[in-house]
Amino acid sequence: MDGASKPTISGRFSGWRLRVVVLAIIAIAILVISGSNRLLTERFTESTRNRAEVRLTFYVASLMAELQRNSIVPQLLSRDPELISALESKNYSLSTARLLSFVDEIGAASLILMDEDGRTVAATDRNRLGENNRQVPYFVEAIRSNTTTFTTSPVEGGGFTFVYARKMVSGGDTLGVIAVQVDISKLERNWSGVSDAVFVTDSEGTIIMASEPRWRGLVEEDAFAAQSVPNALERAWRLTQGWGGRPADAYLGGQAVLRRDVRVPFQGWRMASFTAYSSVRDRVNTILALEIMGFAVLLAFVFWVASRKSASRVLLFQRESADLRQLNQRLQREIAEREKAEKNLEVAEQTIAQSSKLAALGEMSAAVSHELNQPLAAMKTYLAGARLLLTRKRSEEALSSFQRIDDLIERMGAITRQLKSYARKGSEAFEPVDTRDAVSAALGMMEPQLKVRNVDITLNMPETPAIILGDRLRLEQVIINLLRNALDATKSSDEPAIEVLLSVGDTVTLTVRDNGEGIEDLDELFEPFYTTKQPGDGVGLGLAISSGIVNDLGGRLTARNGAAGGAVFEVRLPAMAVETAAAE
Repeated sequence: MDGASKPTISGRFSGWRLRVVVLAIIAIAILVISGSNRLLTERFTESTRNRAEVRLTFYVASLMAELQRNSIVPQLLSRDPELISALESKNYSLSTARLLSFVDEIGAASLILMDEDGRTVAATDRNRLGENNRQVPYFVEAIRSNTTTFTTSPVEGGGFTFVYARKMVSGGDTLGVIAVQVDISKLERNWSGVSDAVFVTDSEGTIIMASEPRWRGLVEEDAFAAQSVPNALERAWRLTQGWGGRPADAYLGGQAVLRRDVRVPFQGWRMASFTAYSSVRDRVNTILALEIMGFAVLLAFVFWVASRKSASRVLLFQRESADLRQLNQRLQREIAEREKAEKNLEVAEQTIAQSSKLAALGEMSAAVSHELNQPLAAMKTYLAGARLLLTRKRSEEALSSFQRIDDLIERMGAITRQLKSYARKGSEAFEPVDTRDAVSAALGMMEPQLKVRNVDITLNMPETPAIILGDRLRLEQVIINLLRNALDATKSSDEPAIEVLLSVGDTVTLTVRDNGEGIEDLDELFEPFYTTKQPGDGVGLGLAISSGIVNDLGGRLTARNGAAGGAVFEVRLPAMAVETAAAE
């Protein structure tokens, strides 16, 4: 009876310990999962915010680059001798063809030439020929001003037109107006393909550009009011989609979105973007699912260890019972042999039986203690390893956008590298730029053309930063123009070669040398519309634009013929101390 009661008590004790362990694992799992949800939601949300800010910065830079690239065109076209001659002679038979030769290279939506009365005499869109624009805002402002003007005008059917215009003058007399319509639609198409929603407002808060066409011409409050009312399922999803996370900034199409806006350095414009939170929830749920799976595996392991312990105890009890039976059999033989000393044998039998019971009980207790300590130590080790593995998983996920995100997450960051490049006009918008990065980026963009021509490129740049105060996008445009000219100049060479040398001293000097035929006329090289290329290959604006950009950056662009042949173009820009750049 005693031997049967001890295992029962031990089994109850072991079952109680198992329940405690299971409840402890469940409690730890709840704490870890809830804490992970809050922490991961915060981190991924921040990463999404960073990527949204980087992406918005890139959108602003692209918009400013497009506007500034078109802003210089009216000034150049206003000095075109053929257009001036056509306005003076009233003969416009070749003017439309002249404008068509410019539009592809410039990348504008359309070019319009108007006489002094506002009548359209030449246009890349032939349907506009003969239009009377005397009361059109961009014609009126251009006639009144002596500089290039920019106007934004609504059009029928929604949307706006963005036009740069400049008065054309000859001998002090006003001949007409040249207008360049900026092609903004391609930027809006890019926005629709990347972000959930983007719009640009003017200084009065009216939406003039948007990835959602129906928003144009509205203010932000009216644009959101135009959205359909969410149904019951969408309202319920709003209440549950962000558990443990930050509240949404707004809702678009029933989805929580993050709103970010930034000032566009142009006529008081502002740009706003909306990024969905759904990616944050998906990433957090994925990691939480892995955590839940890990705790489920841990519980399965605990139950497996408990079942192994029960089987081991059953085997131990069976072994002890067999030993007791053998002992009883020996005692019975001894009693049969010592019948005469029955009383002594009975005493001896009782003593031996008691000793055997105590010994069995000691063995059983030691075995039970040993079997309990082993799984407890194993569980402790496993928990420590699981905690470390969880920590590593979280770190890896944080390191992987961003980064939009730079990005996530950043973008978490961003997503920035940033082109924190605001293509702004004016020295007050300049920032420190490492010329080495601009050269590398330009070579990267020209790489397909260089590979097709099989040109030998020699690149020599200093190991220390070559910092200038300027605009990286416009500097890259200058370098690309110089590389393209060098590539065209080496067409007749059997072994075309281009050397790019960057040096730093009191000035940052960039030299581009080719082994072509050299420059025929150095005096008129930087004049607009001067070119030695075949008709259709270019109109001679590349070097003129590049010279204007370098002048804006406070530098100088020069050209000469090399001693060993070929052309040498040299850009000199004021160098900026590394310490000053770091401080800014």
